[in-house]
Amino acid sequence: MKMLINILRELAGLFIDDGLLALAIIVVVVLAAIVAAIAPAAPIAAGVVLLAGCLGVLLGNVTRTGIR
Repeated sequence: MKMLINILRELAGLFIDDGLLALAIIVVVVLAAIVAAIAPAAPIAAGVVLLAGCLGVLLGNVTRTGIR
């Protein structure tokens, strides 16, 4: 049982290693959902928001980690 708990903790750590990164990605996904709800005729807009937002968050996280 203890080994299963350790495996689950490690698995969760893969996704929530950096809390700020996870929060920023959630914000980007919510923004893309809002854009998709506002402009359902242009689904590409939500895709652009999602792509640009995720790339921006990733770039910000990498530069912040590189400075440390």
